[in-house]
Amino acid sequence: MFQTFFTELRAAKIPVTIREYLTLLEGLDRNVTGDSVDGFYYLSRTALVKDERDLDKFDQVFGHVFRGMDYLDDIFGVAEGEIPSDWLKAMAEKYLTPEEMAEIESLGDFDKIMEALRERLENQDKRHEGGNRNIGTAGTSPFGAYGYNPEGIRIGQKEGRHGKAVKVWDKRQFKNLDGDREIGTRNIKVALRRLRKFAREGAAEELDLDGTIRGTAKQGWLDIRMRPERRNAVKVLALFDIGGSMDSHVKQAEDLFSAAKSEFKRLEYFYFHNCLYEHVWKDNIRRMREITPTWDILHKFPSDYRVVFVGDAAMSPYEIAVRGGSVEHWNDEPGAVWLQRMVDVYPHLIWINPTQEKYWQYSQSTQMIQDIIGEDRMFPMTLSGLENAMKELAR
Repeated sequence: MFQTFFTELRAAKIPVTIREYLTLLEGLDRNVTGDSVDGFYYLSRTALVKDERDLDKFDQVFGHVFRGMDYLDDIFGVAEGEIPSDWLKAMAEKYLTPEEMAEIESLGDFDKIMEALRERLENQDKRHEGGNRNIGTAGTSPFGAYGYNPEGIRIGQKEGRHGKAVKVWDKRQFKNLDGDREIGTRNIKVALRRLRKFAREGAAEELDLDGTIRGTAKQGWLDIRMRPERRNAVKVLALFDIGGSMDSHVKQAEDLFSAAKSEFKRLEYFYFHNCLYEHVWKDNIRRMREITPTWDILHKFPSDYRVVFVGDAAMSPYEIAVRGGSVEHWNDEPGAVWLQRMVDVYPHLIWINPTQEKYWQYSQSTQMIQDIIGEDRMFPMTLSGLENAMKELAR
């Protein structure tokens, strides 16, 4: 059984090694999980999964390998057809509200439900569908799948229907951690954390234990030493395309902005429309009155800033290549000139594009921007895309 689990994980391209497999077996040998399938799930996930992007694939493999009651004897060593009542009672107390626990009394008590289930498992030797007694699909029996009973135990069902099963065997909790999916704020934070450069800066506000010990030993009396707290010293300058074709990507841009504000304490941000020109702004309501000259950006923020453009790069090629090509104002210099100036000043510069990467080749403006900043500096707004972007910025 466990060998099958291991090979299925490898087949799903989850990088599980023999060392991690032996760690799982050691945990089972020491009875870390007891008789709990939940415990076995969390132990195996902790021991075998090293990357959050693989959690959803792990859930799928786990549900496939250990789905159904037929596996209980292989996992926990119980007799065929027997369900550990202590485990089921513990699971009921965990997943049911006091009101739902009270409903169980409709059959007498929980022990009577367990006794009835054991009896039906021993007596039933064929598939049953519908009805209110045997273990099967549909119907109102307390046991089985795709039916309804307020104190039911789900057996062999792919997913819940009413949310009242005592045990959900294969619930997938990490779908949005897939490396190729477009992602939300939480998962963007996971990716952005790859861009970290810690340094001790500011006032001394943290106990330096090693320094205190050394100072005390040297001086012969208690010599308390303090030190600045370690903080992420990375400085980020973000420029967000706003309006027009970016309206359909507002949610993704908001998620990225929210995550960046949380992860980077030194974050400066500005807005632009379609292409970078001679000015940017901080407030979209007052974008025509309260502007910041792009020259000021280039002079104010040193070259050690990490620059992140966020935009779909979808526009008329004239907006990039031609003087006066902007759709909002007369630009004295082409957008390409300003983009090139940014590239010349900031060696750590990337472009995050919310449009799916497979469509980039059909956009002439996208290819023009890639030619200016470097083809390998544009990344899709997926978990894997953001991780690669952070690696590029960290160089």
